[in-house]
Amino acid sequence: MWPNEVIGEIRRRGIATIAGNHDLKVLNLNTTPESLSEQGKKYAYHIIDEGGRDYLKTLPAHIKLEFQLGNSKLNVVLAHGSTRKVDEYILVDTDEQYVIEMMDEAGADILFVGHSHKPYHRIINNGGLQKHVINTGSVGKPKDGDPRGCYVILTLEENSSVKESVSIKVEFRRISYDVEKAATAIENSLLPSEFADMLRDAF
Repeated sequence: MWPNEVIGEIRRRGIATIAGNHDLKVLNLNTTPESLSEQGKKYAYHIIDEGGRDYLKTLPAHIKLEFQLGNSKLNVVLAHGSTRKVDEYILVDTDEQYVIEMMDEAGADILFVGHSHKPYHRIINNGGLQKHVINTGSVGKPKDGDPRGCYVILTLEENSSVKESVSIKVEFRRISYDVEKAATAIENSLLPSEFADMLRDAF
């Protein structure tokens, strides 16, 4: 409902950001006066201003971070859907071997994904080593039955009691916001009213 405000705040704070499947909708979007007054789920894309569209077009598909803790090195990769496709669902029960192959391909020890909007932390044992897959959930459109926003804090610490080992802590945090205000704003806009119910019900 407020895409320009969200983009503006991300840019103001200098938050590192990756492209999601909805961000890519602006790539070949043709906005006309008619599209700005036409009801439908594409309405939110059309109200994004030119500066916001230019910014979305610059977002990377992935972010890769390398951490060195003592004698251990960990690679953390952030993707929207998966490292292969922006709209691929990597769920808590996605085939284990498929996930391992994808993470090896991306050089990821820890993989953050989204897209399903369902938070989880999955640990996969791979030849004596552990791989971690973390879905961060969603701040504005949860689909796990909890209408609060969800985000993740990852803490990495050197574990001195075990040689070449790192302690990994994943904390899911929930934040309350005025869901009804957001839902009502949707109902008073040209967006489909079903989007308001999705916020209220978190599905």
